[in-house]
Amino acid sequence: MSVAYGMMRSVTGRLMLLDTASLYFRAYFGVPESVKAPDGTPVNAVRGLLDFIDRLVQDHRPDHLVACMDADWRPQWRVELIPSYKAHRVAEEHEAGPDEEEVPDTLSPQVPVIEEVLDAIGIARVGVAEYEADDVIGTFTARAKGPVDIVTGDRDLYQLVDDARGVRVLYPLKGVGTLQVTDESALRAKYGVDGSGYADLALLRGDPSDGLPGVPGIGEKTAAKLLAEFGDLAGILAAVDDRQAKLTPTQRKRLTEARPYLAVAPKVVRVADDVPLPEVDTTLPHAPRDPAAVEDLAARWGLGGSLRRLLTTLAR
Repeated sequence: MSVAYGMMRSVTGRLMLLDTASLYFRAYFGVPESVKAPDGTPVNAVRGLLDFIDRLVQDHRPDHLVACMDADWRPQWRVELIPSYKAHRVAEEHEAGPDEEEVPDTLSPQVPVIEEVLDAIGIARVGVAEYEADDVIGTFTARAKGPVDIVTGDRDLYQLVDDARGVRVLYPLKGVGTLQVTDESALRAKYGVDGSGYADLALLRGDPSDGLPGVPGIGEKTAAKLLAEFGDLAGILAAVDDRQAKLTPTQRKRLTEARPYLAVAPKVVRVADDVPLPEVDTTLPHAPRDPAAVEDLAARWGLGGSLRRLLTTLAR
């Protein structure tokens, strides 16, 4: 989508932000690969995502909807701070040798189709160079004037949950059909922190799936206890230097040794809230932006009932 960069239009109603890659990935594994276009190309992720958006609009009735994209899933500025950031995912792409069976990748070709369909319908689609979808979501959330529903299978975005501002995460539990509504009470019950404390919890415990080492010996429960005792990461680091603070010798030693990591981890783990967002109309469309393109895409890719149902829902 070609758009000029500038100030985002004011969003005053309920805003729904989709972590699009997270959702089409789940749709891909939740819908059989036997769902294909007339030419035999799998379109299970495309149709699954359209069905999911249809369900979300019906159940939660947003005034605004943005499909947030990963323009850069591993930004260099994060890698420069923590070189191991998502490094294993890069390695996994090169693991298969010449004598090994190559797993057919039938998801990647569906992503451009998803983008074309969203654009033809008129659902805002936003990705920004050098930033992940999480950062786009973080910036839209920071600028929103009304309540925000973030739909994602990525727990990293729990850090944005804020009851006072009406920001919650809708987390798919099974496929894309069952959602867990995550607010601050849910976070406190499960992790012992609220939204603002989740990023500190995550960087202390680490996250192997993102290549974040964390502080050795500081797991989730210990991290939650330290945050409850000292408030936030800054409070914990102040306690390290305070011999009267209630830290065990082992905890003090481990936190001291981890200072270089803890100095840079917050910028890596916390989602950005200052991304240069494009000038884009986020209003939920009631009719397709490009009806002819929608018709052509539906026929070419065999999107059938999935696309018709979503268009019917939007027209209401």
